[in-house]
Amino acid sequence: MDAIMIPGSEAAMAWSLLIAALLGTLLGIERSVAGKHAGMRTYALVSLGSCLFVLIGTIASSQLISTFGGVNPLQIAGSIVIGIGFIGSGLVALKGDTHVELTTASGIWVVAGVGMACGFGLYTLAIVTTVIAATILSIFLRVENGIRRKLSNPQS
Repeated sequence: MDAIMIPGSEAAMAWSLLIAALLGTLLGIERSVAGKHAGMRTYALVSLGSCLFVLIGTIASSQLISTFGGVNPLQIAGSIVIGIGFIGSGLVALKGDTHVELTTASGIWVVAGVGMACGFGLYTLAIVTTVIAATILSIFLRVENGIRRKLSNPQS
């Protein structure tokens, strides 16, 4: 990878936002179908918001670099990761001692990365991550359930 492509025009930024929202929606579909609290809308909004914060940081750093040399869009990206951690811990805390929402919290963390990748113009990484995460969320559940059935009923 040569360099991070930062979308410059407002049209390119609008496409970044749209792609981030669509990819977040795709990842959230499985969570909605599984009946989880955080589904399509939550995932789409987290990805969209992450992309927006990256774009704002990128614009701010390019416009303010002469005045404030310390402006860094990567600091905003790091703050997104921390903020998503709070959302994820809230999901887990809502269920008490059960670990039902850990996968949803992990998915929200990944979809924030998808949004950040879109914000930095790294669309291939965002799309590949979406495909991998969708596979993990949907197919791995079937594999896990099959393993559980085999382990709980070893005679079959």
